[in-house]
Amino acid sequence: MNFSELLRGLGAPHGGDPQIFGIDYDSRRARPGWLFVAIRGESTDGNRYIDAALKNGAVAVVTDSQMERPRPGVAWAVVPHGRQALAQLSASFYGYPAQKLKMTGVTGTNGKTTTTFLIESILNFCRKKSALIGTIEYHVAGKVLPAPHTTPESLELNQILSEALHAQATEAVMEVSSHALEQGRVYGIHYDVAVFTNLTRDHLDYHKDMESYFAAKRLMFEGCGAQPPRVAIINMDDQHGSTLMDAGANPSEEIISYGMEGADFLPGNLDLQPQRTTFNLFGPDANVAIRSSLVGQVNVYNLLAAAAAAWARGCSLEQIAEAIDRFHQVPGRFERVDCGQPFTVVVDYAHTDDALRNLTSIARDFAGRSGSKGRVITVFGCGGDRDKTKRPLMGDAAGRGSDFVVLTSDNPRSEDPLTILQDALPGLQKSGAKYSIEPDRKRAIAMALTEAKPGDVVLLAGKGHEKTQTTREGVFPFDDVQVAQETLQQMGYPDHAGGKR
Repeated sequence: MNFSELLRGLGAPHGGDPQIFGIDYDSRRARPGWLFVAIRGESTDGNRYIDAALKNGAVAVVTDSQMERPRPGVAWAVVPHGRQALAQLSASFYGYPAQKLKMTGVTGTNGKTTTTFLIESILNFCRKKSALIGTIEYHVAGKVLPAPHTTPESLELNQILSEALHAQATEAVMEVSSHALEQGRVYGIHYDVAVFTNLTRDHLDYHKDMESYFAAKRLMFEGCGAQPPRVAIINMDDQHGSTLMDAGANPSEEIISYGMEGADFLPGNLDLQPQRTTFNLFGPDANVAIRSSLVGQVNVYNLLAAAAAAWARGCSLEQIAEAIDRFHQVPGRFERVDCGQPFTVVVDYAHTDDALRNLTSIARDFAGRSGSKGRVITVFGCGGDRDKTKRPLMGDAAGRGSDFVVLTSDNPRSEDPLTILQDALPGLQKSGAKYSIEPDRKRAIAMALTEAKPGDVVLLAGKGHEKTQTTREGVFPFDDVQVAQETLQQMGYPDHAGGKR
């Protein structure tokens, strides 16, 4: 493909028209005959590496800097928005794969991962071959790939979608983060179905305030460089979801609501048990009995969202019910560790104050049903180099929902772990809960498990599916599930298969 062909639609003046054999925004990966897209990012400016890309063989440059001067003998174009240009160039180079797939996007603060896993499972059950892109992993053509980002850069996204298309996929289900929407990583992607789960405090280190955070989420429903979604699936019980229900704020062709009452998709005869959830799912044209191994009211919302999205993609309620019954677990989402101990151990990704409230609420229900007035013991920490304002809120949420809390580290990154703990401590103290502070996460988990008595519920919150701990010294292997298993075995409990991933 020629340089001029790639640039078609960008409206950017250019010089030179070589054949382009590849695209990248990382100069280290540039190869002979490739186009280098120089982007000003949050932590570095790709324009600093133009000459490095050319040294590696790049023959063309698209830059978002007016200050850079064209290099002799190099095809050149200047664009106003580097990431949007990368999205358009990537889509063009790979033959616009998103236009040939039915795209379902899920956005919101909490619930995205479980909802996308559910949707993918239902679609596959309905013989709709799909790809999955999200926080835990990517599923492409039967392969499971690591997920460096919840929503990849547009280049990798188009590569994945192209590979899925070549593997005969007809659908793609993806988590869409607020960062991806605001930065233009999904620019030009048309979503057939778009789902909004909820909006609670998170990522304010990046978005600065809730209004800006919500504005980023709304981009998916307004159309981010593409037509608005055909169908918008909205949690009407969420305050921001109610705003999106307004047709004036949501130009989608069809808006479908879900919630506990008065919605298009809602549950009846809801029965929340420690091992299962059952309810009658009432949809626009029928109702069916739902039985799921996912527990807690938060998962009722996830089930409703997934059911509505799958129905919008042509699945019947009967198919949806059967697919949900067969679905068992999302890694790191209320994942139980069972080594035969007389108390419950759960690993969960909860890393916001709202998620901690939901998690401890489920655990409290578990403990209350044990018949022994079991306690809730929570291990949690706050991420470094992230929104500091949510730290005391997380401390308060963990404390109010727990009988005993162990405050520890959770990816402190470049920050001093003790400083992070001090930021969360006021909220924890305000809650009045008993607590201990242990910066070493492995020792913190051991402290919680040793403290547990029969009937208690121990929550290991914050990391979920993650397999590493990131500190100023580097990235080290760390898996809450594995650490819990090893600790329980050291405590004398046999290893059961239920505790393994």
